[in-house]
Amino acid sequence: MTDVTLSSKNPTAVKAEALVVATAQTSDGVAVVSDQLPTDLLTQLESLAPQLGVTGARDEVRKIPAGPQLAAEVLVLTGLGERAEDGTFATETLRRAAGAATRELAGLKSAAIALPASDDDEITAVTEGALLGAYAFNRYRTGKDSAKDTKDAAKGAKNGKDPVAAIEILTPLHKNAKAKVAAERAQVVAAAVHAARDLVNTAPNDLYPATFADAAKAAAKDVRHVKVTVLDDKQLASGGYGGLTAVGQGSSRGPRLVKVAYTPAKPAAKVALVGKGITFDSGGISIKPAAGMEAMKSDMAGAAAVLSTVVAAAKLNLPVAVTGYLCLAENMPGGNAQRPADVITIYGGKTVEVLNTDAEGRIVMADGLVSAVEDGHDVVLDIATLTGAQMVALGNRTSAVMGTDDVRDEVKAAADASGELFWPMPLPEELKSNIKSKVADVANSGPRWGGMLNAGLFLQTFVGDHPWAHLDIAGPAFNDGGSHGYTSGGGTGVGVRTLLAFLEARATTAK
Repeated sequence: MTDVTLSSKNPTAVKAEALVVATAQTSDGVAVVSDQLPTDLLTQLESLAPQLGVTGARDEVRKIPAGPQLAAEVLVLTGLGERAEDGTFATETLRRAAGAATRELAGLKSAAIALPASDDDEITAVTEGALLGAYAFNRYRTGKDSAKDTKDAAKGAKNGKDPVAAIEILTPLHKNAKAKVAAERAQVVAAAVHAARDLVNTAPNDLYPATFADAAKAAAKDVRHVKVTVLDDKQLASGGYGGLTAVGQGSSRGPRLVKVAYTPAKPAAKVALVGKGITFDSGGISIKPAAGMEAMKSDMAGAAAVLSTVVAAAKLNLPVAVTGYLCLAENMPGGNAQRPADVITIYGGKTVEVLNTDAEGRIVMADGLVSAVEDGHDVVLDIATLTGAQMVALGNRTSAVMGTDDVRDEVKAAADASGELFWPMPLPEELKSNIKSKVADVANSGPRWGGMLNAGLFLQTFVGDHPWAHLDIAGPAFNDGGSHGYTSGGGTGVGVRTLLAFLEARATTAK
């Protein structure tokens, strides 16, 4: 990952390949947001803004020659949009601007960022945003040109450029202890998001339940107080985990339930995180249309977020015990695949009538939820790319959260604090009839209308009255459109920051 340091250097004296400075929209045009650049340079840049195509809008990035007044080679102008009424900028605005800039700095060795960073929150936002934007997934790239020999090919030259190698965050607080802690936390958080993105972006022929379990072991290796336990397909079948067994039986690659447990000394709280991990979702016998099916490698984004969160919580030494339940299966239409009309028994004994094999995520999650409740946690959160209805309701950038009222509100507050977009949704009592089954305790699918809520009600069946919230990240988990802010194409790592903020809040309130 990109190296980050805090520095008090004057922006004019920084010898970097690029210097990033913020611009903002004003009623008169464009303002360059800096109290360290020379006044004459600020005036010149602001007067030239219209000719340079600079508006100061959010996500706008313009690169121009730095000129003789600066030691940097290139000046990068990144837009903040309009100021708040009090003249400041929201931390998420700074996070986005820093990320939008670093996305455009791929291939460089060094850059300095001179965005507002005069308190801990601003330092956190700028550092986190810069690192989130400095991401690339080049695992499958080979040579820029045809390799002349195998030795050249082995060097791993990539068509995609690597992120900027090193960043200096310019701040007057560079020696402040709290500021350093804030920057270090931002690096842990960004690394966790990157790890989740990497898993989502990995090709499904490489990432399937067994290799995902291996990835969990590798991620937890040498991380203090973290233990990984794996139940394979035979253990799941014999242990009564009927949801994972049924969904995974159509694939030659059997399902797994992976428990990743972080247990610090004298934890202030115990939290369970349950993640949907369908490593590829063909829909099973209720097969999906071919168009767009390649994005279904992302159907394990919930499990990726859970794994990354647990590891990050351990690295941050949070005084909260956290156990992640990764519900891993590949949903394929093989000769042994589950059928519509099958009745399966979930771990714990409840029966489910399968009406649609493409509503498989909630089935594997049921096993994980029952197991999490059984293990005696204070609260259970689940996160899943669960329903297309989530995208219909909220689009592809805003996730949904529903569940026990107080826990749902905690998640929303954590999302707001972290800069992620979540919106609270209800679980109406009158919709429970949508998932009634004629032959079993519950059906796995209901009418089209209220599909996201039907799925939430299904999951609620397996947690009862236990404090719980369900996070549906179906749209935001995978960006198949253009990059924006600190978000590149492909896996986004959504949910990691919200889950971490939730855990940190629980640690504070439990004291």
